[in-house]
Formats: sequence, C-alpha cells, structure tokens
Amino acid sequence: MKIEIWSDVMCPFCYIGKRKFEKALDQFPQKDKIQVEWKSFQLNPQMKTEPGKSINEYLAEVKGWTPDYAQQMNDHVTGLAREVGLEYNMDKAVVANSFDAHRFVQFAKTKGLGDAVEEQLFKAYFTDGKDTSNLATLVELGGEIGLDAEELKKVLEGTRFSDEVRKDIYEAQQVGARGVPFFVLDRKYAVSGAQQPETFLGALEQSFGEWQKANPEPLVTFAEGDTCTTDGECN
Repeated sequence: MKIEIWSDVMCPFCYIGKRKFEKALDQFPQKDKIQVEWKSFQLNPQMKTEPGKSINEYLAEVKGWTPDYAQQMNDHVTGLAREVGLEYNMDKAVVANSFDAHRFVQFAKTKGLGDAVEEQLFKAYFTDGKDTSNLATLVELGGEIGLDAEELKKVLEGTRFSDEVRKDIYEAQQVGARGVPFFVLDRKYAVSGAQQPETFLGALEQSFGEWQKANPEPLVTFAEGDTCTTDGECN
C-alpha cells in the first residue's frame, strides 16, 4: 500500500512529523507491505535565498511578527523536536528557496533513495545550518547517501525534474493539502500535520485493512498432485 507524504525542506513540523510517522510504522505489523513516497511542496515559492538573513528576521518579515516573537516560536518548535530526538539549531538555519532541493529529491527517488534524501535535507537545514539551495552542498549530501556526484551535478546544473516538482505541487492542491506535512494513505485517507504516533497508527490500520480486502494475497501452492480441471481433464 502506498503512502504519499508532501513536505518542504524548510518546514520544521515536517521533520518532526517524519519521526512520529516512523515510530508508528515501526509498530505496524505489516510495515513491509507499505511503500512510502515523498512528494514536493513549497511553502513559499517566491522565497529568495539570503544566507546573511536569520530565520527570525525572515519570519518577522513574512508573518509580521516581532523578532522576539519569532524567537519564541522557534524555541517552542526546537523543544518539540527535542521530544522526538531531533536537534534543531534554528539560529544556524539558512533562508533558502527549496525548489532545487526538491529537484534533488525527485532525482534521488529514481534511485530508490527518496527517504534517505529527505532525512539528509532535513538534518542539513535544521541541525547543520547548511544552505540547501547551494549546488555544491546538494552534491555533497547526495554523495553521502550513495548518489553519483557527477550525475547529480549535471541534473542540478540544468532544469531536469522541474516538471516533477511542479506536478507534485499541483497534486497537493488536488488532494486538499494546504500545508505540510500532509500524509495520504492509499489515496483514500489523509492525515494533516505532525500528529502523534497513535494517530498515524490508527490511520495505518484503517487504510491497510481496506486495502488488504481489495488486494487479497493469492494462495501459495506448496505441492501439486493429480487433479481434475473445469475442462474435464484429469491427470
């Protein structure tokens, strides 16, 4: 059964939601029958990459907050991240447009490394304070998960996988995603936000139960002997 997850690199709740979902999936007995696909979403497509600007300054500008209030919000999110074992260093976060990072994700998906690249990007942004729009940084991250550096570099120097990113963003609108993280299970059920593992587990059980009924496993034949068939043949 497929589960699609729309997220953005710069979304703090997406990383937290990833950990909570993973905890639920670890408790799910049929987890080996679950296929997870990460999908692209941009919270601010017009964002300009500004390495010299702090995340508090950025939030103050786009949300109309005071820098002090932005700091309070980031401290709160940092605490929530800590509860699931994540280290957020928001003072190091680089304000960066995420479009090329999403092209990077789309390329990694073709190599079966979608989950690995999401983990790398989240850690790079929230923990390590790396510029996730920088080509050299993305190539380095790709190499760390086993992608061919030269192939990745050629992809990022051009425009490949741009259409795939835009398609995901369009699909997000079609399935009702107005924010991220947004989890869609078997294109029938949706879970919005970084919910508790218990919520994810309940959604997994409900959707998988229905999926399993619609996709029964064939019986396995352990041995064959003399039989008669519907066309009258016996042997």
